[in-house]
Amino acid sequence: MSTRGAGAKGRPVPGGTTAKRTPFVLLVVVLLGSGLIALLLLNSSLNQGSFELSRLEKQTKELTDERQALQQDVDKLSAPGELERRARELGMVPGGNPAFLNPDGTVSGVPTPATEQPSVLGAPRPVPPSALARTPSKAPVPSVLASPAAPAAPAAPSASASAKSTPAP
Repeated sequence: MSTRGAGAKGRPVPGGTTAKRTPFVLLVVVLLGSGLIALLLLNSSLNQGSFELSRLEKQTKELTDERQALQQDVDKLSAPGELERRARELGMVPGGNPAFLNPDGTVSGVPTPATEQPSVLGAPRPVPPSALARTPSKAPVPSVLASPAAPAAPAAPSASASAKSTPAP
């Protein structure tokens, strides 16, 4: 009685045990092959992510440079001298001294009309004589930059030179 893979005396026959190892060897080869393919896919995915990261870093640097250039333009255009120049190009002139309404209804300060005289930033301007007079509390308060087409009416001289007045009921 001989079994498969064994000879007449119970010795193994060459090639008989190979049939028993074939599924195990195939399993190991398939596992190693699939592991290598998985590593290859992982490596290519990491390389693709690296290229994407480099592209995004370059784009971030370009956008940062553009933002800085735009901020410099904004800073240059918002400088006081540039604002005054552009306002004059639009026909605006510097406003007179403003008057302020207090919460109790009194007027603080003496408003002056806008003048068409050019001014240098930081240089004191001559005070017109009408600025020394008291204005009624119902007089419109001129804006900081008034249009020359609609100059503010000169203040009416009054007997009192007080800076505060009470509102009319």
